[in-house]
Amino acid sequence: MEMNAPYTSFVAVGDSFTEGMSDGLPDGSYRGWADLLAARLAALSPGFRYANLAVRGKLIRQIADEQCGPAASMGADLVTLVGGLNDVLRPKCDVEQVCATLEDAAGLLARGGGQLVLMRSPARQGPVLERFRPRMERLFARIDEPAVRHGAVVVDLYGSRALADARLWADDRLHLNAEGHRRVAEAVWQALGLPAASDWDAPLPAAVAPGWGARRAADLRFAREHLVPWIGRRLTGRSSGTAGRARTPAPSRAERSG
Repeated sequence: MEMNAPYTSFVAVGDSFTEGMSDGLPDGSYRGWADLLAARLAALSPGFRYANLAVRGKLIRQIADEQCGPAASMGADLVTLVGGLNDVLRPKCDVEQVCATLEDAAGLLARGGGQLVLMRSPARQGPVLERFRPRMERLFARIDEPAVRHGAVVVDLYGSRALADARLWADDRLHLNAEGHRRVAEAVWQALGLPAASDWDAPLPAAVAPGWGARRAADLRFAREHLVPWIGRRLTGRSSGTAGRARTPAPSRAERSG
């Protein structure tokens, strides 16, 4: 069945979630939900253009200051904004200021004229993020207001039970794996009113829980390789995105999927 091409260009802004960590490719680069979405949209529109300005570790003020102006100036038909989680996961955070900055960023992007998409990011089950969950929920509660103001589409991934499953997350327990990113791309696709290819929120098949020894070994490996370095960066105010650069900072032709 043929479809009219709904979008001819797409620009994504944000942090590591939109950059694509940890949907790794064989060459060591990342792909992620935004790239997957762009490839599917490109299949509907010859000459489709795509830019991904997201950089891992960026705070919402950095996203607003560094990415939103250039993104708005591109005049894309579709623009996505996801940010604020790096702020609320820090030891000290003014959540109200984060929310206000996110609203400012949404307003700036809306002036570019394209369809704006906002998200409530997914949250993995487990103890590590529990202390930050109230902050996350305060941030997500404020998304609907700018969405209504700017006619934005809201994709609610936070309410997904499937995306809370640990099997859809990478070893660092902070970023989705390849299947998690595929499901996010499908969720955004459907939120845009495009025909579903699958049930993105379908639960994974039941699995045999690993034994105590395997869980303990995995927890120790996670703490050593990911948790301790992450805590160190938060306590010292360092960011994984200090020297990062966007992978596709200017609109370019996206490869088609399929």
